[in-house]
Amino acid sequence: MKSIVLSRDTNPRLVLAIVSTGVLLSSLDLFIVNVAMPAMAADFGAGLTELSWVLNLYAIVFAALLVPAGRLGDRGGNRATFLTGLAIFVIGSALCSAAWNVESLIAFRVVQAVGCALLTPSSLALVLAATPPQRRAGAVRLWVAFGGLGAALGPVLGGLLVTIDWRWVFLVNVPIGLAAFVIGIRKLPCPPAGGGPLPDLLGAGALIGAVGSLILAVVQGPEWGWSSTGVLTAFGVAVGLGVVFVMSSARHHSPIVDPALLRVPNFALAGANSLVFQIAFAGMLLSVTLWAQNVWGWSALRTGLAIAPGPLVVPFVAVGAGRIIARIGAGPVIAAGGLAFGGGLLWWARAAELSPDYVGGLLGGMLLTGLGVGLTLPTAFAVGAGTLPPQRFATGSGVLSMARQLGLALGVALLVALLGTPDTPEATLDAFHRAWYVTAAIAVMAGLLGAAVRSRPQAGPPVVAPGHAAETAEQAGGAAVSA
Repeated sequence: MKSIVLSRDTNPRLVLAIVSTGVLLSSLDLFIVNVAMPAMAADFGAGLTELSWVLNLYAIVFAALLVPAGRLGDRGGNRATFLTGLAIFVIGSALCSAAWNVESLIAFRVVQAVGCALLTPSSLALVLAATPPQRRAGAVRLWVAFGGLGAALGPVLGGLLVTIDWRWVFLVNVPIGLAAFVIGIRKLPCPPAGGGPLPDLLGAGALIGAVGSLILAVVQGPEWGWSSTGVLTAFGVAVGLGVVFVMSSARHHSPIVDPALLRVPNFALAGANSLVFQIAFAGMLLSVTLWAQNVWGWSALRTGLAIAPGPLVVPFVAVGAGRIIARIGAGPVIAAGGLAFGGGLLWWARAAELSPDYVGGLLGGMLLTGLGVGLTLPTAFAVGAGTLPPQRFATGSGVLSMARQLGLALGVALLVALLGTPDTPEATLDAFHRAWYVTAAIAVMAGLLGAAVRSRPQAGPPVVAPGHAAETAEQAGGAAVSA
């Protein structure tokens, strides 16, 4: 195995600050676009079902390309991959601001997703490579906490920008991304590439098609009918392409999901928790945005300010949770996060009424969901990534990020299906309450998955790329990384 050796003047904090800009932009984009959805719908004359693909297709492409992008970073160099992804994301953001209809906006969002898929795993790989093994778990938590910062800024910034024009929610990425690109060229380290085979592009394509078909069936089920030809065909295509993905992954010398990664202690549990929790997270975020703007009739800015307290607590909770984890372990903390998040959704289901009441109906649930996110997301990601061997930093983090993005896409689709198209205020209230009860149950399920995480995992088997099993015992010995 090629050891990762950086120059002595590499500053882990500087590397973290530069590459976390990509995470910040990605998180900003998620929250800002959610706040801007009603304005986009009014501008284009589109409904929620059609416009949901602005979020869904972005998440699908992002998710399916994360692992191939991580493999490309490990193979050809994470510095170049990160900078390339950042440049593509900036270009995609500029194109989104010029979209003339829903279809063009969805297409340009795909460009954004490709850029995000390239920069995300490579950003974490650069942080892990620049950080001593004993400090990597903390570095991962800070990396994830930057997403919480974007979540805190996103609603308010989005509300401000939408008051000017929703197109500014994309233009804001351009100057930030360009500044990070210029500084990154000068300051980012260049750890050695690991080489190896190209990733399974057929498997990646099959994964995109399978998830896209599944979400199409879920989103259109209420409108087309669950037993209609279109919905049944979409489900069938999803199953067929899922089989292609599994078969291709089993046979390819460089599969999308390396089976050896799933044997790393806690990795599979962290991925499963991320997938399920993000379903609840996506449903929470979009539902509260639609509730405040469409039911209570609030402006985008007022909605952003109303959402902000929840995301604002995330970075503080994420950093403070480290002390709790040291005492009781990561599993109980992740479980508590799922319960807190579910409690916030139950608050809304029990307290939110058609007449606006922010303190009694919304604020308590917003703070509880923020607490849940701060306890769960950084902890689960740190647990999953903390034991990855150096030659699989980008690939492994790509798998975890893929699980999160798939959860986001499924969460949006599920919420759209649960809300349906109610035609009276009372039916609207019932639909939102139903959606919050279901989403709360999913959050609790994610907490139960997290409870199974072992706090002090034993060293697991080395992760070796298929086709390289005959490499030396030195490689196997160097594969275990302490969290």
